[in-house]
Amino acid sequence: MATMPGHGLRHVTTMRPWLRTFRNSTSLASLQSHFTEDSEQAQPKTDKPSSYFPKRGQTLELVCESLAFKGKGMCKVADTGFVVMCDRALPGERFIGRVTRRKGNYAEVTKVKTISPHWDFVDAPCEYASYCGGCKTQNLSYEAQVKAKEHQVHELIIHFGKFSQTELESQSIMKPIVPCEIQFHYRNKMEFSFGSQKWLPRESLMDRQDGSDNYALGLHAPGFFDKVLNVDKCLLQSEPANMVLAAVQDCWRDPQLGLSPYDVYSHVGFLKHLMLRTGRNVKTGIPELMVNFVTSSYKPELLQPLLGKISAIPEVVSIMNNVNTSVGNTSLGEMEYTLYGKSSITENLRGLTFQISANSFFQTNTHQAEVLYKLIEDCAGLRGDGSEVVLDLFCGTGTIGLTLARRAKHVYGYEIIPQAIADACLNAKLNGIQNATFIQGDLNKIDESFGNNFPKPDIVISDPNRPGMHMKLIRFLLKLKAQRIVYVSCNPATCARDLDYLCHGVTEKGIEGCYKLKSIQPVDMFPHTPHIECVCLLELS
Repeated sequence: MATMPGHGLRHVTTMRPWLRTFRNSTSLASLQSHFTEDSEQAQPKTDKPSSYFPKRGQTLELVCESLAFKGKGMCKVADTGFVVMCDRALPGERFIGRVTRRKGNYAEVTKVKTISPHWDFVDAPCEYASYCGGCKTQNLSYEAQVKAKEHQVHELIIHFGKFSQTELESQSIMKPIVPCEIQFHYRNKMEFSFGSQKWLPRESLMDRQDGSDNYALGLHAPGFFDKVLNVDKCLLQSEPANMVLAAVQDCWRDPQLGLSPYDVYSHVGFLKHLMLRTGRNVKTGIPELMVNFVTSSYKPELLQPLLGKISAIPEVVSIMNNVNTSVGNTSLGEMEYTLYGKSSITENLRGLTFQISANSFFQTNTHQAEVLYKLIEDCAGLRGDGSEVVLDLFCGTGTIGLTLARRAKHVYGYEIIPQAIADACLNAKLNGIQNATFIQGDLNKIDESFGNNFPKPDIVISDPNRPGMHMKLIRFLLKLKAQRIVYVSCNPATCARDLDYLCHGVTEKGIEGCYKLKSIQPVDMFPHTPHIECVCLLELS
């Protein structure tokens, strides 16, 4: 029987007052629509009179009780207990909020003024923390961050997964969250946007300038697709990547270079995105950096002055140019050109070498991916005698399946994105792995023939994107009855829903569950953000 191992990194044991308050509330049950907006789950109705709801434009004095899904602060209206959500409100903070909209059984407010600060306050080291949407909880101590994430998973598993508190505790199903040892400079990929309209905070709007002085290179301000917050340094990416960002910022606005940012309204302009990827030379361990300019057309002569500055940085081994001629502002190019060095960089994960191109998917936090994949391997519980078959659903570039292939008879991976399948096959060849087969296909559109092309697996790995698994795939897995399922989730709400289906079934659809939940392990992959990863082990009843 496979069991979830204990982990050396322990969680914070002190129960914060705001966690105590939240544990005794039933607000999560009433916030189902907020937590499952990516899923197809029906939303509960409310029979409260309309006067129960705060009105749009109304200002309220509120106290944030906890962090909810996507890092929003959960508050309750005095006297009524009606739930409101506020972006950038942190536990214990008392503030004035203005109601912006009502969504079913909760409302959203915008913070107008802080009356008293939150608990566990720390000074954010990033100068952009108050405006950038990337790190919403930098002002919250890291211990409080991970405790809030652990508690959020716990509440979702109870309310959406329909597992009792007694069941979780008596069988030690819920494991302490695994924190991240590295809280800054952990991202191996950052994508910055060029913009013709610089975003400015309200107090600086009078300082707005015209022409190239209004250009920006950075991150989109939250809620604005057309305005970019200018960023000179990001504390989440590597120092060599920040050196590249600084070099580009130093000269790209120079009128003599003839460079212009792409305008999302007029569809005129050259520069769209600057993508920076950090890897490692697998022989020396020295960092390798790929710089990718996404442009609206192929004019390499315009980029030459930038290339001269960037290529002088020792860690830069690759400069690419993805050309995207569409009016959309995506970073994926229709054509790709190598302007300097090689066309890919490498990274080592769980003893395997992975080749990363400009548009390859790869775990964004390499250090914590080592921890995550070790947990997945331990949950899979492969005997190591080469007798077991693994089915790897939503396999991406094959990173999980390939780490398991060394102990398996054969790995069969499925993924919808053709380029990811091509990368998976390339990575298998690069590591001399011959017992892995990767197939392109849409797992949301499977039919009765699915499963005919591979033998019955002993272990299923499922790593879906945010919406979770489609009911067709749930039905298939319940019919397949593999001995173990390792469910890897980036959305604990849809994860809890799918665990409920697999273990308890769906009565109204005549579906019977046939699995027993053995363990849930939250993992913090992205400090200072609301994102949570979970590794769940299910065994056939």
